[in-house]
Amino acid sequence: MAKEVSEERQPGKDYVDPPPAPLIDMAEIKLWSFYRALIAEFIATLFPLYHCSYCGHINPAVSFGLFLARKVSLIRAVAYMVAQCLGAICGVGLVKAFMKHPYNGLGGGANTVAPGYNKGTALGAEIIGTFVLVYTVFSATDPKRSALLAPLPIGFAVFMVHLATIPITGTGINPARSFGAAVIYNNDKAWDDHWIFWVGPFVGALAAAAYHQYILRAAAIKALGSFRSNPTN
Repeated sequence: MAKEVSEERQPGKDYVDPPPAPLIDMAEIKLWSFYRALIAEFIATLFPLYHCSYCGHINPAVSFGLFLARKVSLIRAVAYMVAQCLGAICGVGLVKAFMKHPYNGLGGGANTVAPGYNKGTALGAEIIGTFVLVYTVFSATDPKRSALLAPLPIGFAVFMVHLATIPITGTGINPARSFGAAVIYNNDKAWDDHWIFWVGPFVGALAAAAYHQYILRAAAIKALGSFRSNPTN
């Protein structure tokens, strides 16, 4: 009986988050951990440019979604996005330098709308694909789950999104990757379609953050509170 009472008084472990990140935290820029994270984002985006697995954010859409959920501050989110874009540009530059013939033959890996599809379809594909990715990131890194297992569902989500969207857009879902390829390849078609690969991922990230944080989690917390206030016999 005493054990049951003790368990009832404990806070709900499943839905306890760290305190929300401040919107602007100037103290962050004085911390070495802040710059270490920027270097990590740069290098992580530099190397897995064409093969995305979860290690940090590596993706402005993910950083944007986590900012909306108050997981990171505005300063950190913007700094991450800049580092990610610079890393992507350098990564594409290395690919072009060492693999120039296949690079040119494959259109520089730039994201464009494939023939037979219109820009509305491409935008929808990017929104849905990024929604799946960012929602999976939120779910896999939820405090109630083991962080060690997070790469598995995230990697699988990326794989499935690639299968669905490669025929339509070449799979963007990462504005940094799309931006780096467009900058180095510098083709008119790539730039004409480029807005899709920023608007789509950011809208998808916004939808994923809102759905996970303010609908699913809010409902779960409410249900947990009701259960604790009215325990079954």
